[in-house]
Amino acid sequence: MAELPIPDLPPARCSGRFTISTLLGMEEGGRGPYTPTEGSSCDSVQPTHLSSSTLCTRTFGYNTVDVVPAYEHYADSKGVGEPRKGRPSLADLHSILKVTEGLAVPTASLASPGHAAGPCEVSAGLEEAEGEPGRDSVPEPVRFGWVKGVMIRCMLNIWGVILYLRLPWITAQAGIALTWLIILMSVTVTTITGLSISAISTNGKVKSGGTYFLISRSLGPELGGSIGLIFAFANAVAVAMHTVGFAETVRDLLQEHNSLIVDPTNDIRIIGVITVTVLLGISLAGMEWEAKAQILFFLVILVSFINYLVGTVIPATAEKQAKGFFSYRADIFAQNFVPNWRGPEGSFFGLFSIFFPSATGILAGANISGDLKDPAVAIPKGTLMAIFWTTMSYLVLSATIGACVVRDASGSLNDSVAVGSLGCEGLACSFGWNFTACTQQRSCRYGLSNYYQSMSMVSGFGPLITAGIFGATLSSALACLVSAPKVFQCLCKDQLYPLIGFFGKGYGRNSEPIRGYMLTYVIAVGFILIAELNAIAPIISNFFLCSYALINFSCFHASITNSPGWRPSFRYYSKWAALFGAAVSVVIMFLLTWWAALIAFGIVLFLLGYVLYKKPDVNWGSSMQASSYNMALNYSVGLSEVDEHIKNYRPQCLVLTGPPNFRPALVDFVGTFTKNLSLMLCGNVLIGPQKQKMPESRLMADGHTKWLMKRKIKAFYTDVVAEDLRSGVQMLIQAAGLGKMRPNILVLGYKRDWRTASPQSLEDYVGILHDAFDFKYGVCLMRMKEGLNVSRVLQAHVDPTTLASEQQASTIFQNKQGKKTIDIYWLFDDGGLTLLIPYLLGRKKRWGKCKIRVFVGGQINRMDEERKAIVSLLSKFRLGFHEVHILPDINQKPRPEHIKRFDDLIAPFRLNDGFKDEATVNEMRQGCPWKISDEEVDKNRAKSLRQVRLNEILLDYSRDAALIAITPPIGRKGRCPSSLYMAWLETLSQDLRPPIILTRGNQENVLTFYCQ
Repeated sequence: MAELPIPDLPPARCSGRFTISTLLGMEEGGRGPYTPTEGSSCDSVQPTHLSSSTLCTRTFGYNTVDVVPAYEHYADSKGVGEPRKGRPSLADLHSILKVTEGLAVPTASLASPGHAAGPCEVSAGLEEAEGEPGRDSVPEPVRFGWVKGVMIRCMLNIWGVILYLRLPWITAQAGIALTWLIILMSVTVTTITGLSISAISTNGKVKSGGTYFLISRSLGPELGGSIGLIFAFANAVAVAMHTVGFAETVRDLLQEHNSLIVDPTNDIRIIGVITVTVLLGISLAGMEWEAKAQILFFLVILVSFINYLVGTVIPATAEKQAKGFFSYRADIFAQNFVPNWRGPEGSFFGLFSIFFPSATGILAGANISGDLKDPAVAIPKGTLMAIFWTTMSYLVLSATIGACVVRDASGSLNDSVAVGSLGCEGLACSFGWNFTACTQQRSCRYGLSNYYQSMSMVSGFGPLITAGIFGATLSSALACLVSAPKVFQCLCKDQLYPLIGFFGKGYGRNSEPIRGYMLTYVIAVGFILIAELNAIAPIISNFFLCSYALINFSCFHASITNSPGWRPSFRYYSKWAALFGAAVSVVIMFLLTWWAALIAFGIVLFLLGYVLYKKPDVNWGSSMQASSYNMALNYSVGLSEVDEHIKNYRPQCLVLTGPPNFRPALVDFVGTFTKNLSLMLCGNVLIGPQKQKMPESRLMADGHTKWLMKRKIKAFYTDVVAEDLRSGVQMLIQAAGLGKMRPNILVLGYKRDWRTASPQSLEDYVGILHDAFDFKYGVCLMRMKEGLNVSRVLQAHVDPTTLASEQQASTIFQNKQGKKTIDIYWLFDDGGLTLLIPYLLGRKKRWGKCKIRVFVGGQINRMDEERKAIVSLLSKFRLGFHEVHILPDINQKPRPEHIKRFDDLIAPFRLNDGFKDEATVNEMRQGCPWKISDEEVDKNRAKSLRQVRLNEILLDYSRDAALIAITPPIGRKGRCPSSLYMAWLETLSQDLRPPIILTRGNQENVLTFYCQ
């Protein structure tokens, strides 16, 4: 811990975040450090409500720049432009203190002109602004607890018309036992999903956006965005569905009293539009009014339930008995306990598909997560309690109505008979009613199997059941009308899709998505006017099930990745149960409507593909990222357990680019043949003192990586700080890579200025090549006529913030090469690397039309035999190289003017020692090891002339090639001066228009013609 001595001071208080000037205050004129100036105190800013009790300089009894743990150190900024409060940086704690204007400040914290105000300064300014007279205070937004915000909302959305109109009929078909099984199977799926929601919503602070927010922040923007869009649309259409259900019920009541407005279809449209307009008005009035309306609907449904239960114990009248109601009877319960399948839908899974939508709706509370006081408490508690109470209501209703009402009844008072009458069949005979005729003719109008309004008939007061139906439909419609804009608003703010940002704007203290409400209203009215929702209803159900499946998968995936960031405070979940819930949700999608499931999957995949293609610039720490890390780690470790094989050899390149944007051609060349194939690592050596260069390294790394990504180069960037280039490259060669994912080829640009550069840089450059060979690396040098370094064009200045946005330089390797040639001069056997790199390049689309020619040395009297031998060898390598040329004149003496040019090239670097003995030469060369002795010139004369002759051949054969690849000579370490070696490379590659690649393997095979 950084600490400084301090004289005794009164324990002044300050806010939890300390500016460096506050902590390290020092007066000029010999005052001790931290002695306060006149009229000042340690607390230069106002205390905050979070940390007003923190002692400024006496936390541990001595002064320290370190701060105690506090909430604001970990909290995100709440608004755009508001500073993020952070602890002192590492540089603040260990950098050298610099005295400036009486204040001791770490050099790393000195503000530059125009710097943003510090957190304490801004917070003080905000508090002063809030305290000014006449300044209106911002009203607190409305927030709900778990009962009002989640439980009641979910219960209302789960309850629907199926509860009133279809559950008695399902009980008649499947029997009480199987109906309970159907209910419990449905609830199992929703309960597992509820547990998954609870786990996800307690793994960090949940903001607005509901289901979309939970899925996108868990699985990432790809799946989250697609589900968010279809979930918002599904809720908008669900508004129309529930409203049409309400309108149909009202229409039926009007028909009973012969009071139709226009006709049955248009009445639904008129009533539906009026209803959804009223619901929109309630929503626009604010969440508080919407919550009050939901409580009213909840009370209406509760009253209707109580009314029904009271009706089951009231003695049945003759009219009710004629319709099949006989109060609680054990024999009725026994008969209805077993199934009695009827009609085309009379099967277990047929009835399951009808009932299951009535168990959904558990996301209604989570969808308004931004309006909850504490989502981490409210969502788990409210959702699970809603599932429990609605399940109990379903089970009780099924059991009670199955114990009171027979399956078939005529409804005619004339069917009463004496108990035990002959010719009477069925259970009703023992109660004095003969329903035999209508039962046999299948013409009974009443009874559980025939009369959908059985609950209304059983209840104490029938209109209350109708009121319950109204409450269930309207509450579900209102919940969906609120959910859709809330989810869509969050999606719009994330800007994953184009043209929807307009709807993300919020209004008022609750940031209400007014524009989203209007869009939802338009969609709902459009579907209400269709008035035929039977076709769209299955697709909507499948959209909701898609959400269930992905929520469960999110929980499973986050658990299985073992990410340290997955720490939900809700512990009562299982990753395997979540996986089971996801799988069952998908199965149910196909059980409900297989074609709708396919449509839903198609839409999800289309939206998923769009986000994958666009690659939005968001980073939410999703489990997909954790999974990618796990996979990469496991595969990397797994590679270490596998022995290398020639068949699996890949050219893994360490490219000495410096800043990658300085040498784009070198980056493009290597990126072309390594893309989706092997490792590419761009290395940069920052030369200078470590203290000076480390900040530069940290600043630039991200910028260079983003530049590579923008250029679509699949590569890593790394840099090292070193005293000189050679030692830095040695660090990279030894330390770059991971396990088997380590470079095996060093790629660098040709040093064009070697004749005018400092002798030491020349020594370092050639020394780097020797170091690469020492570490068993292959070497690839690239030379282009116009050079590689474009830093002068970029004014040799790199701003890390503008790297990714700067205009990308175009290079030859980004263009299609057409029907040119790639010429390979395989002069020496280096293991095959000289052949492999052009082959990989030729597989790419831009180089695919180029013809590859192979040139090898030979004797004029054995040309055919040598050509056949090379063709045979190449065919065994399966490279597809069929054009082979033998160079019989490779050993001819070069032209005199070219020899003279070579001699002139090395003349400035000669010792001119007159063939003195080795000791004398070494003494003369002391301090200038790059110099060439006369003996070295003479000994290497043949090799030198070979390079001159090869240059002539290259100019003759490959003047118009797209690329030349040639095996360079190797200078023996300690025997070949660096200037002589560079003269060879210069002579070999000079005056050539196409790019030339000087490739030398490490003399180990990279090609094989064996299959094992």
